[in-house]
Amino acid sequence: MWNQSNIQNPDNTHNQSNGPSPEHEYLGLGKSVAYGLQHVLTMYGGIIAPPLIIGNAAGLSSAGIGVLVAAALFVGGLATLLQTLGIRHVGAQLPLVQGVSFAGVATTVAIVTTSGGLQAVYGAVIVAALIGFLLAPYFSKIIRFFPPVVTGSVITMIGLSLLPVAVRWMMGGNSQSPEWGSTANISLAAMTLGIVILLNLTRNAAIRRLAILMAIVSGSILAYLLGFGDFSTITEGAWIQTPGLFAFGLPVFEATAILSMLIVTLVIMTETTADVIAVGEIVGTEVDSKRIAAGLRADMLSSAIAPVFSSFMQSAFAQNVGLVAITGVKSRFVVAAGGVILVILGVLPVMGRLIAAIPVPVLGGAGLVLFGTVAASGIRTLAKIDYDEQKNLIIVATSIAVGMIPIIDHDFYAHFPGWVQSLFHSGISSTCLMAIFLNVLFNHLRFFKTTTKTITRPERMPDTQH
Repeated sequence: MWNQSNIQNPDNTHNQSNGPSPEHEYLGLGKSVAYGLQHVLTMYGGIIAPPLIIGNAAGLSSAGIGVLVAAALFVGGLATLLQTLGIRHVGAQLPLVQGVSFAGVATTVAIVTTSGGLQAVYGAVIVAALIGFLLAPYFSKIIRFFPPVVTGSVITMIGLSLLPVAVRWMMGGNSQSPEWGSTANISLAAMTLGIVILLNLTRNAAIRRLAILMAIVSGSILAYLLGFGDFSTITEGAWIQTPGLFAFGLPVFEATAILSMLIVTLVIMTETTADVIAVGEIVGTEVDSKRIAAGLRADMLSSAIAPVFSSFMQSAFAQNVGLVAITGVKSRFVVAAGGVILVILGVLPVMGRLIAAIPVPVLGGAGLVLFGTVAASGIRTLAKIDYDEQKNLIIVATSIAVGMIPIIDHDFYAHFPGWVQSLFHSGISSTCLMAIFLNVLFNHLRFFKTTTKTITRPERMPDTQH
């Protein structure tokens, strides 16, 4: 625990000689809870979406889907605490929020509908996660293949791949709704976006850091006054509900399901590696192979335990990386407070219903800034690259273009084998894999490697001709 003398301004940069690294700062209980709630609101829609999709595919009743949602919140909170606080060799101890991974949704739905239901899914998750746990120290060695030309491309794509989510939220979240894309929905999102901008124009640093939370609360109140959303169901149903163990039966272990989930695990490990590097870049702290391995172990351990509480594969949430960037609050204890809030939401359904009642366009207005901030952080990293070297331009251009393919057209890989779809369904994993491949091709293979070794642009006087 940090004592009072260790508490520093989160906007300052620290090193070992003059204080703790930014991620190790403790800001006090009040600020930690407020900033932690901001993180929860940012990722709430993302964490409940996978159990909703999977539950409907499994044909569960509304009560059964409710169990999956509560389990996702509860396990996501525990996983976040493990990732941020950490135990020996487990947990990156960085401000990373954990939750059910979107990367495994398609595979999970396929297993549910063709290979034995939820019990087969849980068996596959347990085995694949344990294998991933054992692979973590070896997988983390790929850090040497992540120079700025790769990390900048990946971080930029994290932001770009999230922007369609914000746009869908702005339009209403449900394309089947008659209100989808209505002027009212988009106007509400625009007003929330306007509130975020106005709050960031103030000179008060505390208000700027809480701008997202305050904008979401203000937008929700404004929505209520204008007749948006349904807040009447908040008090309906149970107020306290503890998560059960193996609520849908004991896991079943099937070889085909395990193999499919193992491919998903490799994709998740790739994306988590990118997220760890991205948040380390934003926080301004060193990320080495040991830290990546610790983060991957936290991912895999929490994923292996998740089926016990009826949840699924866990991974770091990229949207919260943007919140760290835009607020400048880099403390892992803030995100740990968010983890505690998620655990509470998992056992207090009434609180979950309160947050779920927030109109989706409100989240969309705030999300537009958050996700754009992630892309801006990637662009800042890419600014370090020396584009006089043609190879760097090719790496950045090609990897980002390939990453945009599944974002532009979700069916691009529809006729490819399942393992190809699993690897390239995400713009993040597509960019990451292509950037690593091209970086190895141009900078590590002797046959193609050029004589110059400069990767980042050296310090020099501005060129007035360009």
